[in-house]
Amino acid sequence: MSGNELRNRLDAARLYLCTDASAGERATLDLVRMAVEGGVDVVQLRDKTLSTRDELALLESVREVCVAAGALFAVNDRADVARIAGAQVFHTGQDDLPIEAARSLLGEDVLLGRSTHSAEQAMLAAQDPDIDYFCIGPVWETPTKPGRPAAGVEAVRHVAASDPATPWFAIGGIDLERLSRVLDAGARRIVVVRAITRADDPRAAAAALRAAVS
Repeated sequence: MSGNELRNRLDAARLYLCTDASAGERATLDLVRMAVEGGVDVVQLRDKTLSTRDELALLESVREVCVAAGALFAVNDRADVARIAGAQVFHTGQDDLPIEAARSLLGEDVLLGRSTHSAEQAMLAAQDPDIDYFCIGPVWETPTKPGRPAAGVEAVRHVAASDPATPWFAIGGIDLERLSRVLDAGARRIVVVRAITRADDPRAAAAALRAAVS
């Protein structure tokens, strides 16, 4: 699939799931399968405890599930792993591989995403022609990023008011209960972790979130 086709799918995306593999390979794949069946548009496996060999093996299976369901498949941090795994999306943080280096390594047909933690960082991301989307947050402090202060709902409101052409997602502590505050601030796309991974029924949780942001 070409980069332009992937960008069109990204533009239509509303719900992005990040998950680790702490539940084990089978349970992780079951979770991903239920999540995409429920309406998740993008899936990123993020687990720094895995060896590279184990990560690549699991990513291959996650990719199969995502592609079969029409969801975008994302890898974070390591461009070499993203390339080998056939990632459609590569995501980096502020201290990771520079965007221009990622573009040079991965080419035009992989979508590049960036984490931002303030309105200023978000505006820089929005102005970078190599960045296909960015995330702003954490909106609320979250145990998945210990020690990182919350950017707050106001950061979401600031980004929304600037109306960037680049697709963007609110991230950090978002669940169905808090979602209305994020939507009221102007977000139209969200990234979640525990709202789906800790749900008794991940498929139903994903469906409820997707319906709310559609």
